[in-house]
Amino acid sequence: MSDSDEKTPRAVAINVLKGGFGKSTTAINLARELAERNDQVLLIDLDDNGHTTFNLGHRDRYEGENHVQNVLLDGSDPRESIVPVVDDLDLFPSHEALEEVETNLKSAMASSQRLFRNVVDPLLGEVYDYIVVDTPANRGKVNDNALFATKNLMVPLRPESGWESGITQTNKRLIQEARQYFDLELLALVPTDLSERLDQNTRDRNLLQAINSRDGLEPYVPNFAHLSESDWEAIDAGEYNGNLPGIRHRASIDKAHRAHKPLRDFDSQCDQLECYDELAQIVERGGVTR
Repeated sequence: MSDSDEKTPRAVAINVLKGGFGKSTTAINLARELAERNDQVLLIDLDDNGHTTFNLGHRDRYEGENHVQNVLLDGSDPRESIVPVVDDLDLFPSHEALEEVETNLKSAMASSQRLFRNVVDPLLGEVYDYIVVDTPANRGKVNDNALFATKNLMVPLRPESGWESGITQTNKRLIQEARQYFDLELLALVPTDLSERLDQNTRDRNLLQAINSRDGLEPYVPNFAHLSESDWEAIDAGEYNGNLPGIRHRASIDKAHRAHKPLRDFDSQCDQLECYDELAQIVERGGVTR
């Protein structure tokens, strides 16, 4: 039996209750790396800003017929709304009227189970090996649907003011509340868009030190962002010779969005692809392994 035959089909939501933290970038490139590892992947955009959909060149679907309403509320076949991105990777686009979907879900029967029943359950393991969901940055029925349908979560974090409140609110208002009703696994915390020095008191250092030193957070830090006490000592002594931790800021990442492509298809030599590949492995394994 090949490695791919042994993999467990899995869905994951990319979620943090704060905008501008790299959810769409993480979702796109995680999904692309899963597809690169010879798996069939569906990327679902449920963020009302539509960045994932725009960044993959499907603005026309965002502004056309409300396919999200048709699928989640009316039970239409989701495959009729799916568009191809590259080999082995497809997209279920977002829509500009997601607020209307949010409102209508509030009065719908089994309102938090629609994405699972109508999309994830019939497609995961039958058509797709993995499903990645880009979520809205606010609480609501759409977000509840994403968590219930996937039951797995990745949280991107940018080193800027408010990251601690972002993860605190995500834990308190999403993870802990959801766990009262169903099992929800946190797969990884993903420091992204890092660019500053670590041997000075920078926001990058503060973020990396915080998540690597707290017992409740450290197990969820990917290896590409993991720093031990000896690593910090080496950094402060000017003797650290490892890779710079976290997903680093690269012009290619932004340019890939403008070219409507995942990073791999815009710049296959970008050094940050290794980070997204590790995220894909985390999804495959169901968590971080040291």
